[in-house]
Amino acid sequence: MAKSETLMPMETIERRIIIIRGERVMLSSDLAELYGVEPRALVQAVKRNSKRFPQDFMFQLTNHELEVLKSQNVILNPWWLKRAAPYAFTEQGVAMLSSVLKSERAVLVNIEIMRIFVKMRQLIASHADLARKLGELEKRYDAQFKIVFDAIRGLMKPGEGKKETEVCT
Repeated sequence: MAKSETLMPMETIERRIIIIRGERVMLSSDLAELYGVEPRALVQAVKRNSKRFPQDFMFQLTNHELEVLKSQNVILNPWWLKRAAPYAFTEQGVAMLSSVLKSERAVLVNIEIMRIFVKMRQLIASHADLARKLGELEKRYDAQFKIVFDAIRGLMKPGEGKKETEVCT
């Protein structure tokens, strides 16, 4: 598969990366769908290889986190409300999934997910660099430009562009 060819649009994956406990994560239910496996099969594979998934790679959602996600329409399938809470996988956890899910689709999907996580890190780094440069410029110019700098900062605030879902506990 050429680099320009993808298994699915990047936006499909990007929409499924959410923030819980201050971490960018993907839910086991979404990962199972992307990998083309049953959610219980994904969880079983993880449990059979539990030593590969420490708490900083994966954690199970609390009832409160589940309710918040439900209220934000992140979890649309009511099936999850009758089952155990889904798991949240950090970037490292998603990478580790490729070692326990052996299908070709799982490998290809994992590659795409890793590329998106890297892209997100790069965007965050460039945003921080832009904020630093703006601060330096502001120090050089007097108060007459304060309104311009405030307007630019307003445009840089998270939530003005792509919406991120965050669960605060």
